[in-house]
Amino acid sequence: MEDQASIKEQVREAYAREAQKVATKSSSSGCCGSKSANFCGDPITSNLYQIGETSTLPADAVAASRGCGNPTALAELKPGEVVLDLGSGGGIDVLLSARRVGPAGKAYGLDMTDEMLALARENQRQARVENVEFLKGEIENIPLPDNSVDVIISNCVINLSADKDRVLRDTHRVLKPGGRLAISDIVVRGALPAAVRNHSELWSGCIAGALEESDYRAKLASAGFEAIDVEPTRVFSDEQTRDLVASAGLDEATFAAEVAGKFMSAFVRARKPA
Repeated sequence: MEDQASIKEQVREAYAREAQKVATKSSSSGCCGSKSANFCGDPITSNLYQIGETSTLPADAVAASRGCGNPTALAELKPGEVVLDLGSGGGIDVLLSARRVGPAGKAYGLDMTDEMLALARENQRQARVENVEFLKGEIENIPLPDNSVDVIISNCVINLSADKDRVLRDTHRVLKPGGRLAISDIVVRGALPAAVRNHSELWSGCIAGALEESDYRAKLASAGFEAIDVEPTRVFSDEQTRDLVASAGLDEATFAAEVAGKFMSAFVRARKPA
């Protein structure tokens, strides 16, 4: 596997390209930068948001979405809460969160990619939402004070980090006592071949860095979280996993059977002790 710095730069470049495609209205490669149309289409990333949720948002906020779930709905945000979106991209989940927490609350978006931040801020301007702030930074080192956030959400981003322990520790740090974590992410059930884990393109494709379910639970507990739950929301079909293997240039006959049925979108919940 490549070192952490190389993985981070590769992810940054991939999402900069995605932002530029949206900004220039060119074709997009789909969720998490994957090249496979089938992998990124129904049923994995389609129909994540209700029409009523997105109809009032700027089109570019919706077009830039690379998620695998809808954490804003599942997090049960309440008026007046402070919410942080890790890896906020074009801002769709931040803008939806701002609507849910209302003018007495606030929604932060954190992203390391200048192009995504520029797109998100333009979407905020078009949406005329004031209780939003987009921050530049890395999810391993969140630029907010200790005990300052009620809820942390993230949509198909934690898997992109090469240092997930650090991400979860810093997430725990900035949450208020009793604060909650509500993440949509790709989760693995069972071991993956080394060729998949070490494949550079599959890191930015949200696959190579995905945690096995038991590892996710263990890392959350080690970071200090309690009430940990991993709930499957969508399981990748065999056809989608075959397309995934082929799109990455791996031998389908060799690897398709080894990854079949192992990938899923999941909603990961946890709470910081009060």
